[in-house]
Amino acid sequence: MMFGRFSRRSYELEHLDKGDYTAEEYRGCILELQRVNRYLGDASAMRRSVLAEIERAEPYRFSLLDVGAGSGELLRVAARRAEATGAVTRLVGLELNAVSARAILEESKDFPSIFAVRGNALRLPFADDEFDYAMCSLFTHHLKDEEVVDALGELSRVARRRIFVIDLHRHPVAYYLYRTIGPLFLRNRLIREDGALSILRSFRPEELRCLAARAGLLDISVERRFPFRLVLSAGKRNGAPKH
Repeated sequence: MMFGRFSRRSYELEHLDKGDYTAEEYRGCILELQRVNRYLGDASAMRRSVLAEIERAEPYRFSLLDVGAGSGELLRVAARRAEATGAVTRLVGLELNAVSARAILEESKDFPSIFAVRGNALRLPFADDEFDYAMCSLFTHHLKDEEVVDALGELSRVARRRIFVIDLHRHPVAYYLYRTIGPLFLRNRLIREDGALSILRSFRPEELRCLAARAGLLDISVERRFPFRLVLSAGKRNGAPKH
């Protein structure tokens, strides 16, 4: 059936997962992802979820961890908002990739509250409750379901208050729009070729909610955001995850 491929997540590896790219292609991917995040929903989704929650609960002082932070674009969104409101912040981007970790620092020189740490999302190098909030964006679709559960558990372990996950909504319209329109605007090979597969690897709302429940998280909410984004918000975990 035409839409049968959307009934379950794909586990076909993307170029970013296989590592079959040059250093120049990866740098170009980082730059183009910044543009995508800025104009296609991730920054907006963060403002309407993560930052809105922070401003309700702890508007003047907070710490935030972004796992799989890329070049730190969303951390800079948080830093600009904090500067505008006078908030005191500690903003940390975790990246396994050395190029991305360097990019966080290089592109955040104007924001002394932003730091970069290299590490594994499934074994975060931080103490329990070290941050007020923890998040990730466009990261969990790179993981298998069992790894998503582990990653959510780690986010919850290091976050004192709440965690947020922003990712793609696996929707046929999103897929076919990307396949027809995306190549006209995207120059980087990794994004052109990985983008449609990213949608197939992503989630439906009930799937993301189920994974959060398996991780033992409480007060789970999954909202749809334009265009074709899902935002998971959840409180601290309750006991061990269910695999």
